Amino acid sequence: MSTELRDAAVSADDLPADVRSWIDQVRYEEEGDFPVEQGYVWTTCASVQNGNPLFWDERVAREITGGPIAPPTMLSVWFRPHYWAPGRTKQSQPLQVHFDLKERLGLPEAIMTDNTIEFHEPVRPGDRLRTRQILRSVSALKDTKVGKGRFWVIEVEYLNQKGELVGRESYTGLGYRRYA
Repeated sequence: MSTELRDAAVSADDLPADVRSWIDQVRYEEEGDFPVEQGYVWTTCASVQNGNPLFWDERVAREITGGPIAPPTMLSVWFRPHYWAPGRTKQSQPLQVHFDLKERLGLPEAIMTDNTIEFHEPVRPGDRLRTRQILRSVSALKDTKVGKGRFWVIEVEYLNQKGELVGRESYTGLGYRRYA
């Protein structure tokens, strides 16, 4: 999103003040339910027939990356909540800021229109990752083919136990109300 478009979206006059206050603020900083685990790596690679020795052969991984790593594309796997976990009082939902926006803005339908991901430090077995969500922008109300709604951009940062950035995802969503 261009800076010009983003600045216009941030200052949308019809955006509730509380939602406007969420922009550029860290929300929902959470640690994954379980550490990065080699068995998940092998199961994921096997399911898509990814035979890259970097993920299967410890010697190769040590030579290339200093030790075993998880495929970068598995970044979000470590934050897919289990339906149930001991002590959990409510079901965990990924990308909670998206659902907060839908509810607060009265937009019952939503689609993701874009997703980009950047990879930084490698994710390694044993890492304890945490994530945080940052709302970057919300547009003014717009008429679209599917209904009247707003576009929003949510950034998700992934950090390891050392505080190093291991990845960043950016989602563009459209929350809308269908035309009658």
